[in-house]
Amino acid sequence: MLPRRAWPGECLSAPGARRTSPTRGQLLDFDSYDHDPAIFDEMFVARGAPREHCRAVHEALRSVRRQELETIQERVTRSFSQEGITFTVYGDEEAEERTIPIDCVPRLLRLAEWRELEVGLVQRISALNLFLADVYGDCRIVRDGVIPIDVVFDCPQYRPEMRGVSVPNNAWVAVCGTDIVRTHEGFMVLEDNLRVPSGVSYMIANRKAVKAGLRRLFRTCRVQEVEHYGRLLRQTLTELAPGGRPDPSLALLTPGTWNSAFYEHMFLAQEIGAELVEGQDLLVNDGFVYMRTTAGLRRVDVIYRRVDDDFLDPLVFRRDSLLGVPGLLNAFKRGHVTLANAPGTGVADDKSVYAYVPDMVRYYLAEEPLLKNVDTRLCRRPEDLEYTLDNLEHLVVKRVGESGGHGMLVGPHSTPEERDEFRESLRAAPAEYISQPTLALSRSPCLVDGRAEPRHVDLRPFVLTGAQTRIVPGALCRVALRRGSLVVNSSQGGGGKDLWVVDL
Repeated sequence: MLPRRAWPGECLSAPGARRTSPTRGQLLDFDSYDHDPAIFDEMFVARGAPREHCRAVHEALRSVRRQELETIQERVTRSFSQEGITFTVYGDEEAEERTIPIDCVPRLLRLAEWRELEVGLVQRISALNLFLADVYGDCRIVRDGVIPIDVVFDCPQYRPEMRGVSVPNNAWVAVCGTDIVRTHEGFMVLEDNLRVPSGVSYMIANRKAVKAGLRRLFRTCRVQEVEHYGRLLRQTLTELAPGGRPDPSLALLTPGTWNSAFYEHMFLAQEIGAELVEGQDLLVNDGFVYMRTTAGLRRVDVIYRRVDDDFLDPLVFRRDSLLGVPGLLNAFKRGHVTLANAPGTGVADDKSVYAYVPDMVRYYLAEEPLLKNVDTRLCRRPEDLEYTLDNLEHLVVKRVGESGGHGMLVGPHSTPEERDEFRESLRAAPAEYISQPTLALSRSPCLVDGRAEPRHVDLRPFVLTGAQTRIVPGALCRVALRRGSLVVNSSQGGGGKDLWVVDL
């Protein structure tokens, strides 16, 4: 490790910046940092000592002038604004476009910890893909009583139109974003995002911005790279091409410029060398999909779709959809085009089905799950409903089909009036809800008004499955920027951090 006095000038200062010896009053303040022993801290162990793999970053932060670090933070924020890295929040009356908030202090994970997560994620996606093939095939898991029939077939995301369909390499889910949290009990999966998971572009943008400000420190910590994600995604999609076509034509199907994740759609299309298309740019002829170009029609082999099932094909799903392509599902079922992810995958990320994923691992793989679920009560069960109603002030209650932090009650942060309203909703439609304990999500230091303050965080690694499963050693690290908040979603006031998987 470099001597402490070398850190400020060599690791954090902008090129050409004047080097000074900071006084104590100018340094980043860790003295008032809240070391709560009840909450796992990603940087510190008990009494504020840094974890071994965090020592280099901690030394750098303690040695740098606050003004210098705030300048880095401003550059990171400005880079997001200049590159148009935004998301859209939909309010009651109008949509508002915002820049993703990003904190410049990275969250660190040991490479050995990451390897354990990686193995668990591969196991989990293997079971989920087998489950999808099964519930659209022989339904053995239902017939054998492992999962109740109504949990599967009453799920709004179950698509009967997909029964009997096979997909290349049995990869129903080519791209999965799994949300992972940590407590003192270890890592746990909070939910699986299997339909059109988003956020990977923010992972890469976070890395680019923070790495530019902390370049020497980044190298010293031997941080694992994530920038090759686009190459791995293209390789994955190529492996799923119909008939094993070696150089398939790729398209990324977007709902359009108004979509909240349109920046990501543009970014990924460029990364994988795919054409960015809307439904009106495609047509189906004789069971094949073609793209309209200035040179005429061009066949499309693989569509990385960022359009929800309901809007994919107006001949099959919503007839009023203007976002999809008439005849697209027929072309897919005939094996003339690949859709990634396959339609119908949403049944496997329904929050009621989530509770049975550990059973899927045991049933299909004959293995014990390596990653735990959060203890989950299904309010469709009378005993679970009564427990939830009696303990609302202690629980997190979620609608099974919602995402992005919507349709959720965080009991300890709710008012009596909000809990009373939720009780009525629970009684009216219990099958629409699950409940979970309020977890003490791990915390990581953030730069707040010149001080280091802890904020709750989670992780969303992205799992790619083609002929094999691949995961870049990094993730979208989401952070609850509001003090005390447990909600990390950007639409609910959350932001992002760069995750450093370090080989130390």
